[in-house]
Amino acid sequence: MTSPPETPKIDPKPPEQDDRYLDEAPFEVEMSIFDHLEELRQRIFYSLIAVFIAVIGCFLTVKPIVRLLEAPANGVEFIQIRPGEFFFVSIEVAGYSGLLLATPFILYQIVRFVLPGLTRREQKLIAPVVLGSSVLFLAGLVFAYVALIPAALKFFVSFGEGVVAQQWSIDEYFKTILLLLFSTGIAFQVPVLQAILGGLGIVSSEQMLSGWRYVILTAAVLGAVLTPSTDPLTQSLLGGAVAMLYFSGIGLVKAMGK
Repeated sequence: MTSPPETPKIDPKPPEQDDRYLDEAPFEVEMSIFDHLEELRQRIFYSLIAVFIAVIGCFLTVKPIVRLLEAPANGVEFIQIRPGEFFFVSIEVAGYSGLLLATPFILYQIVRFVLPGLTRREQKLIAPVVLGSSVLFLAGLVFAYVALIPAALKFFVSFGEGVVAQQWSIDEYFKTILLLLFSTGIAFQVPVLQAILGGLGIVSSEQMLSGWRYVILTAAVLGAVLTPSTDPLTQSLLGGAVAMLYFSGIGLVKAMGK
């Protein structure tokens, strides 16, 4: 009885072959500088059209958005101190809201523009980075709306209680909270930046952890700079959130094997 033939052994690719494969750019296309500029112009044009449509849509439904943003200031009366103030506030609110709604399309245009020049190693980071960035930005907006803005407004209301009537300019109110919302969303991008640096092998998780003292100091500075209000509670909340996100990012990079 003859024994079955042995299955031939397939040697794994040497590490240098894997590195060469990951460092290849499979979608790379030879283009002149003028072709790149033309494509960039088209991507920017498409993004601007998307922002314009989103802003117009938000402006047509701006009153529900304004009421939603006024909700954290429960018990405060908003006043218009000059003609047309609410109209210009509506444009500002619609602009921010439209930009937020158009962000996924803008990210798509950015990915389409940079994709041909990326290696396989870099392409593996695109989907997690875009998804993680979007989720964290929305998480930052929610955190600011639920925690930071109510804490700041409560501080200001209680500080002036019994001394001044709580009648606030609608323009100044929205300048404050819109800046706080978007600055918090940007601050929540810290783990995404860490994932990019770790995934590309630029900085390891051990190196990130070794600089924890500077991180605490930077988080405190960011909390003071990014919050338009001057109360210590709001600054501490944002600074603490940034520090927690940084250490979460270290855990993410560690889980990536970096």
